[in-house]
Amino acid sequence: MHEQPLAVALVSGGLDSMVSAALAREAGYRLLALSVDYNQRHRVELAAAGRVAAALGAERHVVMPLDLRAFGGSALTDDIAVPKDGPGEGIPVTYVPARNTIFLSLALGWAEAAGARDIWIGVHSLDYAGYPDCRPEFVRAFERLAEVATKAGVEGRPFQVHAPLMTNTKADNVREAARLGLDLSITWSCYDPAPGDRHCGLCDTCRLRIDGFAEAGVPDPTDYAARP
Repeated sequence: MHEQPLAVALVSGGLDSMVSAALAREAGYRLLALSVDYNQRHRVELAAAGRVAAALGAERHVVMPLDLRAFGGSALTDDIAVPKDGPGEGIPVTYVPARNTIFLSLALGWAEAAGARDIWIGVHSLDYAGYPDCRPEFVRAFERLAEVATKAGVEGRPFQVHAPLMTNTKADNVREAARLGLDLSITWSCYDPAPGDRHCGLCDTCRLRIDGFAEAGVPDPTDYAARP
């Protein structure tokens, strides 16, 4: 019997990253869960990440401290208001400069150190078309980078970045969670938490979450402070 392969799964605490990591588990991987405490406005998501890692049976859950407020430049890491009027044109102010490049670099470092060759990330391009680091081109480019940036890569042991939700809508992800039997009540999506650690209900990620459950026809367990 072959030993189960090991994978590093980026786990933010959100719905999408839980589904992605659960798909890795379903595919037969043992999980190392990585979350990043970048001093984000919605740091409450880190508690959700801990719940998700435990629920999925991760062998280790590392929360890496990396204070991106030192750079700022985003509504999530600076004194910039989180939009509450629905998605607009162009790249939204909730974009954190190079965030997924930074996160995947950390995941790559852990994967190489742990002897893993697979990284799982829950990005999907249809609902986040405004984010340049959620596109297939970005994921493939990072794989090429990993080939030349690591000892394992130059020795012919390349890494694969799995983005199984890339062409999904939020509703697709909710339906997949239901198929996998996941408890989405333990996840967190909101970018601007309301008092009492409630989802605000009005930021872009809350709107996508609300619409995703509604379109999927799955009961939404989320406590929202308001509704669009």
